[in-house]
Amino acid sequence: MTEILPALPDLSPLHHEVGSALTGFLDAKDRAAPGTELLHLTSTLRRLLVGGKRLRSRLCLYGWQAGGATGDPAAAVRAAASLELFQVFALIHDDVMDDSDIRRGQPSAHRALAMAYTDSGGRRDRAEAHGLGAAVLLGDLALVWSDELLETAGAAPRRLAQVRPLLAKMRSEVMYGQLLDLQTTGRLSDDVETALHIIRYKTAKYTIERPLHIGAALAGAAQPVLEACTAFGIPLGEAFQLRDDLLGVFGDSVDTGKSVLDDLRAGKGTVLMALAVQRASPAQLSTLRSLVGRSDLNEDQAHVVRTILDSTGARESVEEMIAVRRTTALAALDEAPFPGVTTASLRTLADAATARQA
Repeated sequence: MTEILPALPDLSPLHHEVGSALTGFLDAKDRAAPGTELLHLTSTLRRLLVGGKRLRSRLCLYGWQAGGATGDPAAAVRAAASLELFQVFALIHDDVMDDSDIRRGQPSAHRALAMAYTDSGGRRDRAEAHGLGAAVLLGDLALVWSDELLETAGAAPRRLAQVRPLLAKMRSEVMYGQLLDLQTTGRLSDDVETALHIIRYKTAKYTIERPLHIGAALAGAAQPVLEACTAFGIPLGEAFQLRDDLLGVFGDSVDTGKSVLDDLRAGKGTVLMALAVQRASPAQLSTLRSLVGRSDLNEDQAHVVRTILDSTGARESVEEMIAVRRTTALAALDEAPFPGVTTASLRTLADAATARQA
């Protein structure tokens, strides 16, 4: 049953301090830069760090609280902030791989860097190549700096020794999930199990489970706490991504911060699409095959695809899958050996992460 522990720190100010930790870290990097050229990259990095949900850093601090919130709060904040740098690395490279134009309502990193290149006198016929190359470097830099921020967070050596294996697993898992995503993109398939496998590795473990684990390990949490983080995190992470897949097709770009045509143009191998392929009539399947994955797909054609996703019941089924996983995650909280304040916060987060509507 839920355990209520007294005298735990209020996490509200710590969540806000994550942004200050990131700003302070990047300010120090700018001052130590060997040349002004590096500011060309860090200015883009700063922009990408603004406006996100900062879900991973928040969950890291919840994990730290779930483990008893022992150790230096400032170290927990910096460790949580390191996950935001890792997330930016993943987003930059993801946008390169997906050829995405928009991220968080603004030009994606490779697009912004390409524009900056031509604005500073670079050749227009070299702009795209420059943008892609510079974005790869920026993603690499964010990855390296995320590791440095964690290592210099000030956590006790024994705690860092517990965190490092979890971080290594998280990195490998998200790369594996990304590879699966790449391999299935552009291949219209009815394989729901593979689509769910991608969700587990690309999102559920990386977005929910591992940040909770890392925070809990920073507090020296026992194995039952880590196991409870998994019991809650995996179903919630799957529900979160299923919701994101719905929003990627049926959402509003003003709310999502990216085009609602991107997933359809890329032919993403989502659970939503796999269910539609399973259930489509021959005529509907022919339509899906002719439209999904077209790089020039327009809004009228997207409307036709959305109609099929609705009429086959695929959209409704994904909603049901979200509800089942949310219920499973919330039930896990009822048995988790977490402080009551942590349980309440995670319950609120679970509702907010899965109840977003298109």
